[in-house]
Amino acid sequence: MILEPLTIPGRSEMLTQLMDYVAWAAAGAGLSEQVSYRLSLAVDEIATNIVLHGYEGAGRHGNLTIWADTDAQRLRIFLEDTGEHFDPRQVPRPADLDRPLEERKDGGLGIYLALWGVDEFRYERKGMVNRCVFVVERSQP
Repeated sequence: MILEPLTIPGRSEMLTQLMDYVAWAAAGAGLSEQVSYRLSLAVDEIATNIVLHGYEGAGRHGNLTIWADTDAQRLRIFLEDTGEHFDPRQVPRPADLDRPLEERKDGGLGIYLALWGVDEFRYERKGMVNRCVFVVERSQP
């Protein structure tokens, strides 16, 4: 089942609406609290990066559109933006993950944690649109 899309302005103060949508879709799909949290963290990280770097930091304006698709096995969240081409999968894994926290440089973990937190992550560029797809498996009763 495809859930109705939500389009919001790509501004930081609007991201709570996006996260409410993810929580609603996760609850509707019957995801566990842990899986819902990981999915929310992943979507929030990518959406925040889009707004901060793809729109606000680049002096651009645009929207974010999100929708969900569920079937018996999985929940898929689709997130689209019109910022510059950016494939989160191309960001290198942080090199200092094995070092103590106090020895690591600040930043750089968000995208890594976002991609790690879902069962599958896909990215595609269609014309002027970036599309990120977050996939989590639904637990079987």
